[in-house]
Amino acid sequence: MASALLAVLNIVIGIVTTSTSVFATGIEFMGDVLASSVVLLGMFVAVRPADEDHPYGHGRIETLAALVVGLILAGGGAGICWNSLQAVGEVHPPPGPVAILALLVAIAVRGIMSGIKFTVGRRIQSASLVADAWNDTVDILAALVALTAVGLATYDRERFLAADHYGGFAVGVIVILIGLRVLRDASLELMDTMPPSAMIERVRATALAVPGVEGVDKAYARKTGFKYHVDLHIEVDPALTVAASHVIAGQVRSQTRAQLGWVADVLVHVEPARRDGAKRLGDGAEQP
Repeated sequence: MASALLAVLNIVIGIVTTSTSVFATGIEFMGDVLASSVVLLGMFVAVRPADEDHPYGHGRIETLAALVVGLILAGGGAGICWNSLQAVGEVHPPPGPVAILALLVAIAVRGIMSGIKFTVGRRIQSASLVADAWNDTVDILAALVALTAVGLATYDRERFLAADHYGGFAVGVIVILIGLRVLRDASLELMDTMPPSAMIERVRATALAVPGVEGVDKAYARKTGFKYHVDLHIEVDPALTVAASHVIAGQVRSQTRAQLGWVADVLVHVEPARRDGAKRLGDGAEQP
């Protein structure tokens, strides 16, 4: 609702005051309304539990929502740049104090919104909500650029009237850059990029703390929505029975899920621990 009101406010004032920067900011805000709607829909679907067709849950829809947000930002920014350059050279009255006031209101509201979204998004590991928070940060930067341009055009029409149009172009460039960043982050998640090494080390440490685990041969993780799915290869005493090894694997799974809130599930593969200087190969086999 706040994004929609800001969009309408800036578009109307941009038209009334013939300010390209304010109008461009309003169009960017209108894109935010669409982007936020995509994020909200993605989050609703992402929290649905796993089913027969989606054993890993529906979390990837949340990443796809972030991808759509990135596309909206990049495309919207390109459109803003184009329209702003088309207006360069036009002669019109300079924007007045009303245009400046509209941008100040936008900066204040966007600052509050971005802070809330960053906090919640990082706490629940939501790529799309963090992407939307970056979108709000873009709005603040864009509004600051527009404010500078409008201020210059209002201060001296003869010398700086074109600054209003170039300010709109600068807004578009900022939007494109942030859109590309969001696209990059979402694409890395879709490619099952490993999380930071510190998170993997926490997984290893948690598994090694379980009695009976003599080592962790491999540890992989991929993000699915708000959480990660982990694949672990643990080493146990070769003399243990299959049943005993299975119990240890179950304890590793339960302990990891209990202690690391960002882990959705763990697939544990049991291997015999190295003995007598044997060297483990990449496929789990051993050689002297």
